[in-house]
Amino acid sequence: MAKERKRRQPTDAPSPGDDDGERREHRREKKPRKERGDPVLPSQIKNKDKRKEVHAKLKSEKKAQKRRLARERSQAVQRAIELGEQPPEKQVPRTIENTREPDETVCRPDDQELFAGNDADEFNAVLKQQTMPKVLITTCRFNSGRGPAFIEELMQVIPNSCYVKRGTYELKKIVEYANNRGFTSLVVVHTNQREPDALLIINLPDGPTAHFKLSKLILRKDIKNHGNPTSHKPELVLNNFTTRLGHRIGRMIQSLFPQDPNFRGRRVVTFHNQRDYIFFRHHRYIFEMKENKIASKDKKAKASESKSQPEKQVICRLQECGPRFTLKLLTLQHGTFDTKSGEYEWVHKPDMDTSRRRFFL
Repeated sequence: MAKERKRRQPTDAPSPGDDDGERREHRREKKPRKERGDPVLPSQIKNKDKRKEVHAKLKSEKKAQKRRLARERSQAVQRAIELGEQPPEKQVPRTIENTREPDETVCRPDDQELFAGNDADEFNAVLKQQTMPKVLITTCRFNSGRGPAFIEELMQVIPNSCYVKRGTYELKKIVEYANNRGFTSLVVVHTNQREPDALLIINLPDGPTAHFKLSKLILRKDIKNHGNPTSHKPELVLNNFTTRLGHRIGRMIQSLFPQDPNFRGRRVVTFHNQRDYIFFRHHRYIFEMKENKIASKDKKAKASESKSQPEKQVICRLQECGPRFTLKLLTLQHGTFDTKSGEYEWVHKPDMDTSRRRFFL
């Protein structure tokens, strides 16, 4: 029976010995080497210790490469100076500010239409010193928390300003009260949950009205090594108000301060616009003479010790007086404050924030 079964087996079926031979040939074949791919990122490593090690290694390599490139650039500049050639141009870093989207409303220095508009706008009388600025500061109806302290410091920043308690009066009544008494501007500090969160600046008598969001408020007492301001008229610094809208906001802020600063007081108030955020700082400055010892080698004996030559240098030191806060423009309205029938020149909407490189001020 066993012989018959063996005869019945098909001749095409592979024998067990053939399978072993194929396996051996398969083993003998050399496996192709895996090609080296991209380097493994630390975020792709699951082991925490290994991930830290790889991250530290990559960071040190990046720092070393940066130092090497800086050394090569400085050597190239020194070599060019020694040979009397023109040194290579300094590399300009790529930032969000210098890669901003092109804007048609950016002011040009030869824009005659802009100069003509300045002579006819609402701030012309104050900025040409035809009228002395006089500012009225008030609050919302329910003022508490850090609001009174902020208003007290704001009155020390803005000369010729006074505070009037709001009470239960409507804002239109306050505007009428300020107009009748010859005020040129009205500043309203709004508080929410015992914290100042908005600033309303109304130019009198005909507007416009600017509504700002106020954030990151730090009072004078919370600033380390702060100084106390004097009663001198401060110098005003406005930075990066480049568009038509920014130029108008800058002139509105400028109309709050007198145009004849007292330089003996050494006070400076700064409104710095960066990416449509206006940073406010208040400083006092002083100039001092300082002696620096600069080592110069003797030409006759290069190996000898260097001789120290005292050299006088003028340095400037700053002391912050406070307060410190940040403003963000929300709306600019024609005329005085009117929420029902007011016409708006500009309104910030969430749809405008589609690009990080688009700025409006």
